[in-house]
Amino acid sequence: MKVLFIGGTGNISTSVSKLAVVKGMDLYMLNRGNRKSVPGTKSIKGDITSDDTMALLKTEKWDVVVNWIAFLESDVIRDIGLFTGKTGQYIFISSASCYQKPLTHPIVTESTPVANPFWEYSRNKIACEERLIHAYRKDGFPVTIVRPSHTYDTVIPVAIGGWEEYNIIERLRQGRKIIVHGDGTSLWTLTHSEDFAKGFTGLMGHQQSIGHTFHITSDEILNWNQIYEAVADAVGVKPNIVHIPSDFIARYDDFQVGNLLGDKSYSVIFDNSKIKNFVPEYKATIPFKEGIKRTLNWFEENPGKKVINPETDILMDTIIDAFERL
Repeated sequence: MKVLFIGGTGNISTSVSKLAVVKGMDLYMLNRGNRKSVPGTKSIKGDITSDDTMALLKTEKWDVVVNWIAFLESDVIRDIGLFTGKTGQYIFISSASCYQKPLTHPIVTESTPVANPFWEYSRNKIACEERLIHAYRKDGFPVTIVRPSHTYDTVIPVAIGGWEEYNIIERLRQGRKIIVHGDGTSLWTLTHSEDFAKGFTGLMGHQQSIGHTFHITSDEILNWNQIYEAVADAVGVKPNIVHIPSDFIARYDDFQVGNLLGDKSYSVIFDNSKIKNFVPEYKATIPFKEGIKRTLNWFEENPGKKVINPETDILMDTIIDAFERL
């Protein structure tokens, strides 16, 4: 199977790329060459937005195309033009943050309405989905939509002070206060990218998945207190937690309007029946308490990635101080 990944070396996509190679797929990866290539893949150095790269792609045909870096409706409009008649399947990476906020029902299936008034990122993904589904219905464009939720491997999946920053880990080691939004009891799901890859590669080339939407998550449900406690346990300390309402946090940090009020402050339970029906072998097997240890080991092996952002520390201290003065 001849496959093109646009991107493919990121936090989620690297695990998918590696598993695709293991499964014997003939994988080409289009990127700008700024990251280390995945062994066993064929590299196409270029920029999907450049005329030269688009002209090159128009000469090829693919069994599957996956765009890992499409965020705007204009991105998928370009891709529809590029790959109509050139691929048997186009997989769009959307986001589970597209599901309605606030939820009217805590069990999320692929038929849960999409609407997010808090986060422009999510609204842009929804617009992409709608454009692609229109192309499928009107012209048979072979789209499959995948909505990852909070998926991690080489990032620290906490709401404040993590992701590509290492602040939360240093604060834990130093015994400093950390913020947990709300009272920490809202429910959440974290998925390791190696688990996500099992479901995703099962959809690649799956002719019955055309026109369908899927989310792919773990079945492990944790509350946010348990998530932060697992991170602290992986560090070998007890967390010094300050619980602060999400809307209070968002007053000090515009990003948290989307990140918390548009996503992580709500309890979510994902129903994975659909992906399991289409990919019967799919099962998430990496619990967060194990996965976060793998992530911290990766940071130890890549010390240059231990980025401490002073502004994030100042922001966290400012929010904590303001809240505790109330």
